[in-house]
Amino acid sequence: MLTAMGDVMRRAYEKGWITTRDGNISLCRHGSNTMYITPSGWRKTIIHPEHIIKIKITPAGCNIPTGSSPSGELDMHLMLQRYYKPTRAIVHLHPTNILAAMFAGWDLQELAAEFPEVSRYTRVGPTVPILPVTSPELARATFKAMTSEDSNLVKYDIVGQANHGVCAIGNNPWDAYEHIERLEHICEIVLRSGVKPKKII
Repeated sequence: MLTAMGDVMRRAYEKGWITTRDGNISLCRHGSNTMYITPSGWRKTIIHPEHIIKIKITPAGCNIPTGSSPSGELDMHLMLQRYYKPTRAIVHLHPTNILAAMFAGWDLQELAAEFPEVSRYTRVGPTVPILPVTSPELARATFKAMTSEDSNLVKYDIVGQANHGVCAIGNNPWDAYEHIERLEHICEIVLRSGVKPKKII
């Protein structure tokens, strides 16, 4: 699955969902306290397994290998990976039409509910407000948006991050990617329709 991490980033670049050094992915295997994450600022078109950073999750946080530079969104990945035992992949991208829909005022959660090809397979959570990228505030808000209020269990497959991107979760990098692809597709349809949102979020 480490190879799939690079494959997903290349596909996202081909679709124009990220520029060369944007986006990030993490992966935790079944029952492991080791997280694999893409490096910060690395060209995602040439990312391969040997470039992926291996981080040990600890009760106090994590151990980052000396000399390595994991993604600036490390806090977000760490929060979402920490309590989950089965294999989990987290993908953060900047898909064009999803971002455009949020910027135009569409509520992604309400929008997805109107399209069965999304709502049948992908649970869309509430949109995270505009917050500084790579910040602890963004990490906490994304975690809160994706999880149940009374637990740390993930409730949704994807959430939008206003003026920034999306965070999606799947059993592997391609499953997470598909959640993004579904939501991106309906956002493109709505934007092309010319229909305006009923309220501004």
